[in-house]
Amino acid sequence: MDSQIQVYDTTLRDGAQAEGVAFTVEDKVKVAERLDDLGVHYIEGGWPGSNPKDIEFFERVRGMKWRNARLAAFGCTCRAGLAPNDDPLIQQLLDSGADVITIFGKSWDYHVTHVLRTNLEENLRMIRESVAFLKAHNREVIFDAEHFFDGYRANPNYAIATVQAAAEGGAMVVALCDTNGGRLPWEIEEGVRAAAAHVNTPLGIHAHNDSELAVANSIAAVRAGCIQVQGTMNGWGERVGNANLCSIIPILQLKMGYCCLSDKQLANLTDAALYVYEIANIPPNERQPFVGRSAFAHKAGMHVDAVMKSTSTFEHLDPSLVGNARRFLISDQSGGSALRGKAAEFGMDLTKGSPEAKAILEQLVRRENEGYVFEGAEASFELLMRKAMGTYCKLFDLRGFRVIVEKRGPDGEVITEATLKLAVDGEEVLTVAEGDGPVHALDGAMRKALLHFYPQLSDIHLTDFKVRVVNVKEGTAAKVRVLVESQAHEDSWSTIGVSTNIIEASWQALVDAVEYGLTRTQRQTEPKQERP
Repeated sequence: MDSQIQVYDTTLRDGAQAEGVAFTVEDKVKVAERLDDLGVHYIEGGWPGSNPKDIEFFERVRGMKWRNARLAAFGCTCRAGLAPNDDPLIQQLLDSGADVITIFGKSWDYHVTHVLRTNLEENLRMIRESVAFLKAHNREVIFDAEHFFDGYRANPNYAIATVQAAAEGGAMVVALCDTNGGRLPWEIEEGVRAAAAHVNTPLGIHAHNDSELAVANSIAAVRAGCIQVQGTMNGWGERVGNANLCSIIPILQLKMGYCCLSDKQLANLTDAALYVYEIANIPPNERQPFVGRSAFAHKAGMHVDAVMKSTSTFEHLDPSLVGNARRFLISDQSGGSALRGKAAEFGMDLTKGSPEAKAILEQLVRRENEGYVFEGAEASFELLMRKAMGTYCKLFDLRGFRVIVEKRGPDGEVITEATLKLAVDGEEVLTVAEGDGPVHALDGAMRKALLHFYPQLSDIHLTDFKVRVVNVKEGTAAKVRVLVESQAHEDSWSTIGVSTNIIEASWQALVDAVEYGLTRTQRQTEPKQERP
């Protein structure tokens, strides 16, 4: 097929309306640059008439050169009783400097009479004249037919009339909107075909995800003739979100033969999705299709065995096409094939049925019965495997630690102090450190003890710390599971500890994090050889 589909990204406007998303102007500039690198065709920067931040954004990007995308400013039609040249909101759209202006207008007669409180003919005039006015000022105009599909269901003739008014005004594209997110795929197809039968203007689709059908509805709209898809990265948007471009793009391109991005750009999709999460300071959705960390993760032993023989047995596409990667998860459901696959990931050769493989499986089952979950702590599992296979090099020995937490009086400050004794190659080191809490103090004491022997420890940083109760019924005597996320430069890894004592569980996870980080680049190197 290879027909071009225009990708219209509205993460910076519609996506920013999601609960918990708050972009700064600098954030918006960074996201826009990454979207341009990804290769989207339109980037909707915001509504310059709605808030000072969006006005500042358009001032910041004025004159910037875009390699792939065109920048769009968003707004509404002129208001009832006003000509476009008399409406300050329309003037602000022109003042934004954007080459593309997207305006929305009402396509549902109920909204015209009950929200705008005007008559149906006046609404058509507002649409037609607003589009024509902006086009006369040398702007490419996209018209968003708001509530089109609900309007088509209630009054098909009027909904079509609003599309015709935008076409008559000179709109380059009319995007049909499922604004409430309540319509079904076959209703979308019917509405698109009806609109296409009455106008020659190219059509687009703008779907919300309230029925969890935004992606399906967008695909249905393209099947019915739409050439532009509007959506957001990671599906962010008001209420439960918008159509997720991270799913729509690979479906259209890899499964339906349409052209959205180049193959090289598509291979950057996962990185772009994660970048947007990072800029917004929101944890990535690991179970997100295509770009999520779990999208190509395999856990069941039979599944892993099949994938190792032929990836198509349990994968609908090659993960590298969207920049993702295959992962084999380890749990008590894993078999020998899963272990061999995981060993291969770690650069180790594990023979099926070998004593080492049996020992690892036995330890895995025992540890998981104790509350360990290694599928979220692969660094700890790699250390476990190396110990069983004899390739583990111990970096230090714990002689003992003590943690004191003191609070004097109801309003007194909590003081935490950790005393730690370690031995490296038989040389004992005693350190003391204070911290904001017992784990912070222990981490500080360990770093003070080891930094002399391992200077590269200064590059390793704890980035996340999670605690989960394993057996809730035990109350305060329950076991706890501690997961620690660490990072050095661009690399990150997760480790785990389990105990009835939260400090002990934290210590286990911290030790694994440090040992894994120190040995990941130079396996089996003696500690004394790394000293300055």
